[in-house]
Amino acid sequence: MRGQSDSAASDRSRLRPARLPTWRELVSSPEALRRGMNVWPPFLFAGIRVIEIAPDFAGATVELRLRTLTRNYVGTQYGGSMFSMTDPFWMLLLGHRLGPDYVVWDQRAEIEFLKPGRADVRTHFEVSDELVAQLRAEAEGGRKVLHWLSNDIVTAEGTLIARVRRQVYIRHKDHTRGY
Repeated sequence: MRGQSDSAASDRSRLRPARLPTWRELVSSPEALRRGMNVWPPFLFAGIRVIEIAPDFAGATVELRLRTLTRNYVGTQYGGSMFSMTDPFWMLLLGHRLGPDYVVWDQRAEIEFLKPGRADVRTHFEVSDELVAQLRAEAEGGRKVLHWLSNDIVTAEGTLIARVRRQVYIRHKDHTRGY
């Protein structure tokens, strides 16, 4: 009887699902992050699509499609959707590139609309090794870093539609006090 009980317990443990991954584990892979962002409701319903996230988190490309449900009253891209397509990427890419010892937050943002978005638009983010080294050096000793980054929103033909600037806050975690 005891042998059957041990066998049944063993069968149950094999049938038990594995531990569910944490949110941080889910987004630790660039491909998992890309897929997750593509089904994230604010992006999904706004027509925003993450095309690519570099394997080392050094860059990302994001597209906003112009469709019937994503047009504004005058038939062009919603300005808020163009702004949203740039929202989390500097923070996410820098957070991954700098590593878990750093706090990275969006601090401030601005957008300059240059032309109406009458077609699909896209933007690209690039976090170079030089930028990562510069930010680490600036944050050395617990200094708070406020750094401006910018990217352009363009059509497939390269027509500049809008320019976005974001200021990120960076600090080494060992030195954060209520950041």
